Amino acid sequence: MTETDPRSVRNRLVESGVIAVLRGIDEEQIVPVARAVYEGGVDALEVTADGTRASEQIAAIDRELADTDAVVGAGTVLDAPTAQSVIDAGAEFVVSPHTDVETVELCNRQGVLSAPGVMTPTEAVTAMEAGADVLKLFPASTVGPGHIGAIRGPLGDVDVIPTGGIAADDAADFFDAGAVAVGAGSALVDYEAIADDDMDRVRESAAEFVDAVEAARGD
Repeated sequence: MTETDPRSVRNRLVESGVIAVLRGIDEEQIVPVARAVYEGGVDALEVTADGTRASEQIAAIDRELADTDAVVGAGTVLDAPTAQSVIDAGAEFVVSPHTDVETVELCNRQGVLSAPGVMTPTEAVTAMEAGADVLKLFPASTVGPGHIGAIRGPLGDVDVIPTGGIAADDAADFFDAGAVAVGAGSALVDYEAIADDDMDRVRESAAEFVDAVEAARGD
């Protein structure tokens, strides 16, 4: 992992096209799961901060994938102190389900990409004025692909990453609507395979989602 500034990390997220959201995975499994998802073709990994020892998990993945081009970040970051904790652990991007101005401003000071969650144009403007690098449209499945235009309308060519309820078979609609990448959890991460400790299936599930994204983008 070589990215150190928000612009480089943003480029890696866009190149990847998909961010794997790793939520509620036991600490003893998080590293092999992250490795399997990466080997399935996902270069961007998001560990949610709503679980226990999220910072330790981020640091462990960071060490495991240190010799790769993966980018590891934190999701479900609700406030600035949590953002500081995951940044200290090595998070290269910080994702929130909402727009918290203090969190965005802290990321700016630390030189870490911030992706606050937005639903309305008003929230999008607030996030951008605070200095957000990209916008997370959440929950995307509630409003659908057409809502990306409602967000980009007043802001112009802003980067939007829809997340929440996106399946492999509807990723194309979100890219057609202007998404630069998509975030995916259970549609990409096979939790039954994790429960069975079957990393081959975890890898295959990730690869299938990546194939769908590549087809959607015409890669």
